[in-house]
Amino acid sequence: MAGLYARWMHAWENGLAERDSSRRVRPFEWGLDWLEPVAAEGDPRERLRAFVRAALEDSAAFFSYRCPEDYRFQQGHLTFTSPLQSPYPENNLVHAQYFPARERRRAVLVLPQWNADAAGHVSLCKLLNRFGLPALRMSLPYHDRRMPPELDRADYHLSSNLGRTIQACRQSVIDARACLDWLEMQGYRRLAVLGTSLGSAMGFIAAAHDPRVGACVFNHASMYFGDVVWTGLSTRHVRQGLEGFVTHDELREYWRVISPAVYIDRFAGRDVQSLIIWARHDTTFLPEYSQQMVELFRSRRLPLEVVTLPCGHYTTGQFPFNWVDGLTMCRFVARNL
Repeated sequence: MAGLYARWMHAWENGLAERDSSRRVRPFEWGLDWLEPVAAEGDPRERLRAFVRAALEDSAAFFSYRCPEDYRFQQGHLTFTSPLQSPYPENNLVHAQYFPARERRRAVLVLPQWNADAAGHVSLCKLLNRFGLPALRMSLPYHDRRMPPELDRADYHLSSNLGRTIQACRQSVIDARACLDWLEMQGYRRLAVLGTSLGSAMGFIAAAHDPRVGACVFNHASMYFGDVVWTGLSTRHVRQGLEGFVTHDELREYWRVISPAVYIDRFAGRDVQSLIIWARHDTTFLPEYSQQMVELFRSRRLPLEVVTLPCGHYTTGQFPFNWVDGLTMCRFVARNL
């Protein structure tokens, strides 16, 4: 019976994944022009390795920023200029939707998944409101209103361009911290980060570098960014662009700087309550990678709750799993923040 259920779930996952017919294989690029400072000459592999080593040696500086001075809030919509600029004006204006609630001391920053549209996670924010918690939903770089006109999906955030992917993830982390600044300006003193899939990885890194965060929800989690991209169902087209230029091990190394695992020790000595939700039949964040993340938390004796869903990655967003997932996250934040 278990085998039958697993086959049914995997068929459902594949069916949902195949609905997206806009995926395209983009050419491989080192993308070193997106990274500063980087050596001007030499083997691109060594130049990228040197950049990553330097960034990891002082990640606090790598993810540092100047607080924006142009926050604009109108009718529930927040905008500000991203502290980390890209060549695309649309992407450089951060958009976030604010969902107020009765609570005046606690608030939650919500970071949706890769390729979420403007409506993604709005229902989750409203559910947080039902628990009395205000929510600020940030659009990730190159998503919805931040998407350059030549795109129809958020390929510039995650692609076979290694350097641009690093820069986009760095921008996500910095923009998320700038959103925390705004929440603090509104008088909120207890802040949580709730991220799903790509948003989970970005939220992890933001929380690891921001002592104001007291609770975290990682809705799908993996230790290394490169592992998910190389093995995941939703990133098969990205892997096609990478194969023949880098190996799985090399990709994990190059993208360590945007991987949660390398920042786990930044939670040591802090009072941060965390929840990891992983799916037993996940074909994008493979279960073994999520279990590795759980074991990493436990090896450091960090406070952690774990919930396992009997579904996959795409099916987490389908009834009844979406309700179980949403209620689990909201209850955790309401109880632990």
